[in-house]
Amino acid sequence: MWNKDKVAGGQRLWTPLAVTVALSAVLSGCSLLPREEEALKPPLVKPVKENFELYEVKRGNITKQVTGVGTFASDRLQYLYFPESGGRLNAMNVSLGTKVAVGDVIAQLETGDLVSKIKQQEIVVEKAKIVLDQTKEEQRGDAASIRLKLLDVQKEQIQLDLLKGQLERAKLVSNVDGIVTFVDPIKQGDPVTAYKTLVTVSDPKRMKLVYEFSNLNDLTGIQVGMQASVKIKGKPFEGQVVQIPATAPQSEVKAVNDKNAKTVVISVTDLPPEVTIGNNADITIVTEQRENVLMIPKVGLRSYLGRDYVQVLEGDSRKEIDVEKGVVSSTEVEIRKGLKEGQKVILNN
Repeated sequence: MWNKDKVAGGQRLWTPLAVTVALSAVLSGCSLLPREEEALKPPLVKPVKENFELYEVKRGNITKQVTGVGTFASDRLQYLYFPESGGRLNAMNVSLGTKVAVGDVIAQLETGDLVSKIKQQEIVVEKAKIVLDQTKEEQRGDAASIRLKLLDVQKEQIQLDLLKGQLERAKLVSNVDGIVTFVDPIKQGDPVTAYKTLVTVSDPKRMKLVYEFSNLNDLTGIQVGMQASVKIKGKPFEGQVVQIPATAPQSEVKAVNDKNAKTVVISVTDLPPEVTIGNNADITIVTEQRENVLMIPKVGLRSYLGRDYVQVLEGDSRKEIDVEKGVVSSTEVEIRKGLKEGQKVILNN
């Protein structure tokens, strides 16, 4: 119950008792609001210990070698081409694998009526010779007349020789016995280009193993005279490097020079008779070998802007150490300076 007193003008004043009751009501009302929950403290998380893939530096033997698959090819090749442009192909007489002999006509150009002209000129020469013989009999003492008729014979003979030479140049002839291993896809009636190889003839009796490098850096260290291990259908044979790019003969054919610039040629001893041109063989050439050296897996060596370094484990942390590498094989690398035997090299990143 509120206790109110009237005052002048009809207004009422709050008594001290009323104020006390009102404050109590307000305070009790505040107690009805929900209290804020205290923030939870973050759980204590132990730091994850980093796992290292380690390798203990040790000594061993390391070998750098080149391996690949070579192809047997003839050591004696003849590249056949026409020396002049302008002619058109009349016939290609061979295909891949054709056996040819010395003197065989490989291809021919169109000659038109050249054969007929040669026959006509042969008649002209024969007539000039007959006239010369008659002049000798009739005018034995007239040296000038005989000389003129002799010159006529020589003139017509020269013309005949030119025609015959033109006919011979229209033929592509093999100078070796062998097998056709390349034929240009030229067709009958197509014009020929001077010095463009149309056919390659290979001598099957003089075979070498040829390996063409896709990565020229792998050629580093290979020298003439190095031994090569050769396997033909799993059977081992001995081989020797007989040609590298630096010793390859220069050719008039650009394609040949381009191929020689990335090719190693190996001579194989005691080849079985069943090996023929085009057969393959596995080859291994050891270019460098060192014994009792410090080495680590190749994945442990790191490089950046010409700097070679490794990461080693000291306590629980990594440490970078500059190193000097030596022989690098496909899986391992020699360390000449920077590491000691027994140190633990970190392999993973």
